[in-house]
Amino acid sequence: MLAGCLTAPLGPAYLLLAGAVLGPFLLWPRTRPYALGLLGSGARRLAGVERRRRTVFFGDRFPEAYGRGAPEPEAYGGDGGALRYLAVRSWAGLVCGAVLGLLGFGAVLAGLLVAGVARGTTGAAELLGQLALGGVLLFLGLQGLAALTALDARLAREHFGPSERELLRRRIDELSVSRAAVLGAVDGERRRIERDLHDGVQQRLVALAMLIGRARRGAGRDPGRAAELLDQAHREAQEVLVELREVAWRVYPSALDSLGLEEALGGVAQRCALPLRIAYGVEGPLPRPVETAAYFVVSEAVTNAAKHSAASAVSVRVARAPGGPLTVRVEDDGRGGADPAGSGLTGLRGRVGALDGVLRVDSPLGGPTTIVAELPCA
Repeated sequence: MLAGCLTAPLGPAYLLLAGAVLGPFLLWPRTRPYALGLLGSGARRLAGVERRRRTVFFGDRFPEAYGRGAPEPEAYGGDGGALRYLAVRSWAGLVCGAVLGLLGFGAVLAGLLVAGVARGTTGAAELLGQLALGGVLLFLGLQGLAALTALDARLAREHFGPSERELLRRRIDELSVSRAAVLGAVDGERRRIERDLHDGVQQRLVALAMLIGRARRGAGRDPGRAAELLDQAHREAQEVLVELREVAWRVYPSALDSLGLEEALGGVAQRCALPLRIAYGVEGPLPRPVETAAYFVVSEAVTNAAKHSAASAVSVRVARAPGGPLTVRVEDDGRGGADPAGSGLTGLRGRVGALDGVLRVDSPLGGPTTIVAELPCA
């Protein structure tokens, strides 16, 4: 902050000198753009000094475009933003210098008070009064310094990087997109469940009812044929149960609630038509929404690999570093070419995005296809 106090007077000095030199050119319309360019160029250089100060002493990181000397994005105000920063930073730095000067003056007075006590020229009543007054002034000075430090950080965020309003707007946009994606994914899941029930289970139940009806009608005339039809109906009923169980697993795996993510992924491996190797390296429990999202990422990715990629094997790795996000990596050796904008992957991206996670798809033509999901566990 002391370095900021030393650089703060450069802003008003530059604005006064440059304004005096470039003032006539700023008033003439033909030369105004060139004068504004020169004024903004110098303002960016001086603001760059403040930017480096924040980076060196406070560890701030700002957009690279500004660091390269290019004009800032419109969200950061361009050259006008640099000029506004110098103007605001000037008085803030001067006030900070005044506060530091008062603290230094107080330190000198404290030294004189200690010297007076050592010489015996300061009485007890005067000493107590000076200590009480000095303590209050010290508290106010430190509070003022802390407030000015926070103001300096806020000015830097608003002019060198996304402001709080910009971050809030981005967050609102992200939540709106993820909410729409989740709603779309839920509607897609409902349509798929309805299609599975209508085209699969319902048709099998109709066939089962027809077999039982034929067996009842022929029981008196041909008992052997009726017994054969009943055996066929029994096999059909068993296949219907298997298909119903598959549909139920696709809706929500009950093993997640009773056994956890690792066992639920083992169920995916048992039902997978391809050789599936799972490496599970997570210790301790995970939040239920994270477990559910991880399960559906693996299930959907494995199903797509079995249906569309002509893969011969699939590998799944689930890991989490201490305090970090859960990482789910699914890789197959198929022909690649998966469309990240497809309905299945779009639904997964919406499900992962609803948890503030990230889904990355790498599927060049010729393979392999790699899907990586990072799910925050906080």
